[in-house]
Amino acid sequence: MLDPGSRVFDAIADRFERASTRRAFGTVVAAAFVVSLLAIELARRGWLPATLAPHVPVNHFRAVDLAFYLVLAWEVAALAIGLAASVANAAGKQFEVFSLILLRHAFQAFGHLDEPVTWAQAHDVALEIAGYGAGALALFVVLGLYYRAQRHPPLPGGEGGRSSFVALKKLVALLLLIIYAVLAGRAALQEQPDFFTSFYTVLVLADVFLVLVALRHSGAYHLIFRNSGLAAATVLLRLALTAPPLWSAGLGVAAGLFALGVTLVSNRFAPVFDALARHRPGD
Repeated sequence: MLDPGSRVFDAIADRFERASTRRAFGTVVAAAFVVSLLAIELARRGWLPATLAPHVPVNHFRAVDLAFYLVLAWEVAALAIGLAASVANAAGKQFEVFSLILLRHAFQAFGHLDEPVTWAQAHDVALEIAGYGAGALALFVVLGLYYRAQRHPPLPGGEGGRSSFVALKKLVALLLLIIYAVLAGRAALQEQPDFFTSFYTVLVLADVFLVLVALRHSGAYHLIFRNSGLAAATVLLRLALTAPPLWSAGLGVAAGLFALGVTLVSNRFAPVFDALARHRPGD
């Protein structure tokens, strides 16, 4: 089952990662942004049909919200595909997506105001917008440190064991893409979709599953701690998605700092635990 799944995944990943696919997606997002701006302007002028007008917002920044939603949908797909290459980098990708979610929340808060926007109506959400922006910026810095700290040690065991683990990660990533497609289709039919919270729940379960499967190849304490710690950081992100504005940004940054800390201490003390594992009684 692993080999057919790997081949299907490789075909999807190859198509997804092509520059032409990225350009096509960028064209779709830009077109959606322009069309939504036009629809909003028509709604503001009262030129839309009566059946359509109630469903179109009248704030131009709602078009930015839509564009960010599409960008996030692309990045979540990239996250699922990246899981097959590196669990640590996939964890970092989750924080990338979350930082973009924070920026989208900032635009959402602005988009609920009436135009023209004045301070009299904006002061109530100014702190919320600033919190989202500050959280996204802090996560960007933490992510830079996180990626710079990565060492990507090879998985212990023979080549056959490593190959089977990579094939299993590809199968998990393929299942994530299928779940992603189902959740995205359901979200498209909902008034207030909870796509990201649902998908991050699935990511938590996938992360824990890979931690447990990795035990087949290595029982080294520092590797178990590292992988489990990154999975725990994903749990914090899942909580942050449904937390109030300032709590959401704060929990996201705390999760990023936790993942960074787990990486740094794992890198620092891995040689100590490796040496301890090689020590035999009587040496």
